[in-house]
Amino acid sequence: MANHKSAIKRIRSNEKRRVLNKYQHKTTRNAIKALRETSKKSEAVKLLPTVIKMIDKLAKKNVIHDNKASNLKSGLQVLVNGL
Repeated sequence: MANHKSAIKRIRSNEKRRVLNKYQHKTTRNAIKALRETSKKSEAVKLLPTVIKMIDKLAKKNVIHDNKASNLKSGLQVLVNGL
């Protein structure tokens, strides 16, 4: 167990960030899944900007790597264009 006040505080703050990151990552994954399951182009075009925004936020906060974000966005764009 931590011996310093700052270490104890760091443990608390790390746990808060972990829970928030986990929530945001799971929400984004669900949005990506919903977009991939969409069969109508109009719905997909409407949903795409919000999903891309979510992916960019995760990359900015280093929850996912920048290259993974780029690959996800590219794949989703190809999918929507192909509908």
